[in-house]
Amino acid sequence: MNMTDYVSVWLLALLLIAVVAAWPKVGLWAQWRRQRIQRDRALLEDALKHIVTCEHRGQRATPESLAGALTLSERRILSLVVRMERRGLVRSEAGGMALTREGESWALQVIRAHRLWETYLTDDAGMPMERVHQAAEIAEHQLSAEHLDQLEAHLGHPASDPHGDPIPTAEGTLLPLDAVSLIDWPEDTPARIVHIEDEPDAIFRQIIAAGLRPGSTIRILENTPERLVLFDGDTEHRLAHVVAANVQVAEARRTTRPEGAIRLSELKAGEVAEVIELDPECRGFSRRRLLDLGLTPECRVEVALDNPFGDPRGFRVRGTTIALRNQQADQIWIQPRAASAQDQSAAEVQQA
Repeated sequence: MNMTDYVSVWLLALLLIAVVAAWPKVGLWAQWRRQRIQRDRALLEDALKHIVTCEHRGQRATPESLAGALTLSERRILSLVVRMERRGLVRSEAGGMALTREGESWALQVIRAHRLWETYLTDDAGMPMERVHQAAEIAEHQLSAEHLDQLEAHLGHPASDPHGDPIPTAEGTLLPLDAVSLIDWPEDTPARIVHIEDEPDAIFRQIIAAGLRPGSTIRILENTPERLVLFDGDTEHRLAHVVAANVQVAEARRTTRPEGAIRLSELKAGEVAEVIELDPECRGFSRRRLLDLGLTPECRVEVALDNPFGDPRGFRVRGTTIALRNQQADQIWIQPRAASAQDQSAAEVQQA
């Protein structure tokens, strides 16, 4: 092959590369442009989310706070603020920045996407709570309004996410979090955990490792400058104030369960019970599945098959035998009832 042939081959290769790079929609240039647009959109939405979060905390976002939140230089932040102002999303005021109506609506939709995705990952996908925040930080920029409506309906229109944060509605309504810091709650007064801050991550992981969750009922035993000691009904927890400050609580709900109510996992062979309710902490897919199995209030339930290994067990519900793990049965509150003669006869036949 002579020099002319080599030049021709190289020119042909360069031409092919140029065609591939410039091919509409699927070319390298088109892909790079889409990625840049997506990055710019994510940056803008993160900025809007920071501003609306400051507003809901009674604070005013500034270019300096925005630079810290997004870890960007002052030059890039100023360029971003100018771009948001030109689009009518924010306005600069004395002391900081404020969202316009359009900017607030957009910011709340980003928050809605984040919290709905966290709820999906926790309730349906079974992802540990300490991992859902980072995953939702990515997904919040990729979900359309139509996808959010479908996801919300699939989840049963939840009012709050796994951390206890209220989820904005599709119309842009965000209810306030009616709670106080755990360190301000009086001693020996039952309280319900309604919210746990997911940042800083190290503190959040410490709270989750202690087994504390939104919905848990606790009571403060001791509150000193060195530590806070609380009891959740099973275990005492000792938390530093810097950790306890990331937990918000409210007045404990008064239970409506009758005296003698137990969890379905405690029901013994030969006993008959009536379902009272599903535990309030049972959410999402797990709750829907139990309801689909017929485990609704006033439903009659009995042990149909014991497992020598303990888990799972068979229960007779509405004429059908279903298998439940103890973890699932723990989510169902029941009231034992006296078995009829027919129930006792059936139990004897089963044992025989």
